[in-house]
Formats: sequence, structure tokens, C-alpha cells
Amino acid sequence: MAKNKTVYICQNCGAESPKWIGHCPSCKEWNSYREEIITVSPLQAAVPGAARRKPELLSGIELSDNDRITTGIGEMDRILGGGMVKGSLILMGGEPGIGKSTLALQLALAQKDKRVLYVSGEESEGQVKLRAGRLPGNNKNCYIYNETELESVINQAAVILPEIVIIDSIQTLRSSLLESSAGSVSQVRECAAMMLRYAKESGVPVILIGHITKDGTLAGPKVLEHIVDVVLQFEGDGNYVFRILRPVKNRFGSTAEIGIFEMAGDGLREITDPSDLFINKGRDLSSGVTIAATVDGLRPFMIETQALVSSAVYGTPQRSSTGFDTRRLNMLLAVLEKRAGFRLGIKDVFLNIAGGLKVSDPAIDLAVVSAVMSSNLDAPVGHQSAFAGEVGLSGEIRPVARIEQRILEASRMGFEQIVVSGYNRNIKEQPGLKIRTVYKIEGLVKLLFS
Repeated sequence: MAKNKTVYICQNCGAESPKWIGHCPSCKEWNSYREEIITVSPLQAAVPGAARRKPELLSGIELSDNDRITTGIGEMDRILGGGMVKGSLILMGGEPGIGKSTLALQLALAQKDKRVLYVSGEESEGQVKLRAGRLPGNNKNCYIYNETELESVINQAAVILPEIVIIDSIQTLRSSLLESSAGSVSQVRECAAMMLRYAKESGVPVILIGHITKDGTLAGPKVLEHIVDVVLQFEGDGNYVFRILRPVKNRFGSTAEIGIFEMAGDGLREITDPSDLFINKGRDLSSGVTIAATVDGLRPFMIETQALVSSAVYGTPQRSSTGFDTRRLNMLLAVLEKRAGFRLGIKDVFLNIAGGLKVSDPAIDLAVVSAVMSSNLDAPVGHQSAFAGEVGLSGEIRPVARIEQRILEASRMGFEQIVVSGYNRNIKEQPGLKIRTVYKIEGLVKLLFS
């Protein structure tokens, strides 16, 4: 007969303790332990087709060209490496209201004549129908199921035999084999493990939507990210319309790709040419504005960098940046003051990356210092110049990766010149594009404002 026992489980990392403790020794979190009731008995998962399989020789396993299922969304197919692998478990996380459920439902509606089981534990069938009415696509074989019991979901899947299963969200599912409440560490871990078993034995790809914590990580135990095959992070700012789908883990493809979407009234639209959106087409000769040639993953695009330098009104100068690391901005300002002679210690400096993007590419350094110098001198740089280079503490302009892709993107967008590090090797000239090289921050000042 099954027995119940009480244990305390950390809701952040999943560590167990026989008694309550205030400080988790594994993840160092405070007040994260919660009491949960565990059933001490062999758990029999209600997964159809649970017969034991025999080991097979690697040389005897055959692969077919139909091992991937396209999602119907080009940006998502690209970052997944051509589509969803059959039997894969995909976890998609993001902040509330960022568009996870919209993207998942849009994927379900984009499947033509494929049976899709969309399990919604947060919305009723009528609410999902209202949201589907404004989205593109019309899949007549899309089944909506409002349920939170995992065993019921698996039983219905055995009846419908779907080709894709979408769970919205994994935190709302609960298994009757456990006594703990839905969303707890043990429930999330067990439900994910059972869905993984279902996916591998049935060959049906399963998409799990997951919540994130206040520090931006996926909610639930860390083992959840190890169980799944693909982890997708949906990023963006609620005040802007652009969204980025970034693969954090991908067992069947590269994690260097990103997908860019635009949130609109009729759902998420794919952005195939981000450079055309992130820079101002009517660029004028105003000071403090430069264009950076950045690369996110494997995709190059041009973004607009805006800087404003003004006299400090109060005693302490302000340093503020949006979309760029403030500590790195302070470092670049110190390099400008020490190596180039710009007296910025008594001035306010504001920096903004247009479009609401958050950029961590070090190649944007050259565009940032150029924009700051342009605003400080009130001298425009020119709207046909692009920049790609990293600035070191000694004032040298260091080379950056994928410089060929950045130069090709600048040439494609019609720029007249691009400023790069002189230490870059094997740079190929492009027709109509002048490549200017600089080695030191002093040379950049002479090149732009002499």
C-alpha cells in the first residue's frame, strides 16, 4: 500500500530537505522551501504504448527526410534548424504578456490539415476561440482542450492521435499520482518527464509553454531545462512591438540563430529584414546619431544608436542608458576622457538604442563612442556611415567577429562607408562602400571631426 511522507522542496532549484530551512544550501535562495506530500510507491505513468522496447544497433537505425515537421512560421523554422523534430520536447518561456500563447496558437492554426491538440489550462475554449479569431491561419483539425489533469490529457491524445501537442502551460498541469499542488517543483518535474516519455514513444513533438521567475529564469526546477530537447526564450519590451525568439538550448540545431517578430493586432508578424526597421529611413544630419553594424547569433543587422551630452544641471552628472549596459557606458566615457581628452566628467550623458532592443554585442562600442563625441561637439557624423569595432581600455579599436557579414549588410543597406578596426584581417572591398580603418580612439576623432 502506498504511504505518504512530507518533505520540504526548494521551489527554485528542487533540492529536498526533511525539515524546513530558511536558506537553501544549493542555490543560496532564502525562504524558498515549501512543504509537499510525496507518495512513496512506484509511479505507473498512464502513457499509451508503454511496452518495453529492445536496444537497436546504431548502424541499423534508419532516418527519413520526414523527421522534421514545419511549423508554418518561417522565423521559428529557421531557429529550430528546419522545423520540429518528431518526438522532441520544446520548452518556450517568456515574461507575462510577451506573446507566448499567441505564438503557440498561431503555430497551431498555421498547420494545414495536421491534427493539433492545444491544451489550455489557463483559458477556456471560448477565450481561446476569441483569440484565434484575430490570428491568421485556419486549421480545421485544431482541437482545443481545457484541462489541467495530465492523465486526461494523455488519454485524449491517445484517442485523437495528434501530430503536434501544445501545452499552455506546464505550470498548470498536475498529475493525480502526486499529492502536491499544480505548479510545485515535484509536479512540474513529473509532468515534464511524463510528457517527454509520451513524445519519445509516440513520435509526436510536444511544445510546453513555461512561466519565468522575477529574475528572468524559467520557473520550476533546473532539471526541467535538462529534460527538454529545445529551450526557447521569448524576449521583448511590452512598450515596444518587437519580439525576439532566442534558442537557449537546441539538441537538433544551432543556438546561434534568432527569430524576430513584430506584435500587431492580427498576431505576430515575421521580420525578415530587421535592418530596414531598426534604422530611421529619413536619417538627417543631426548630431549624436550613429549606425552600428551588429550581429545577434548569425544574423547581421543595422541599429541606430542615439546619444545626448549636455551640461549637468545638478551637482552629480547623470549616466543613463536604454538597451545598453550602463557599466560599459561608464567605461567608454572614461576611455574618451583619458585617451581622447573629452571632458565628460561634468556633463550628463544619455544613451538610447532605438527600437527597444537590448544589445550585448561588443562591436557596438565604436558606434557608441562616435555618437557621444558627435553630441559633445554638436557635429553630425553623417547618415551614410556605419561602425563596427570594440573599444579597449587603452583606447585601441579591437577587431570583432563576423566582420565580413557586417560589411555585406552595410553594403546591402546602401551605406557609403563603414569604420572598422585596422586589426581586422582579410577584409574584402564591396562596390560602392568605402572601408575606413582606425587603430586608436585618437584616430577615430581625426577621421570623423578633422
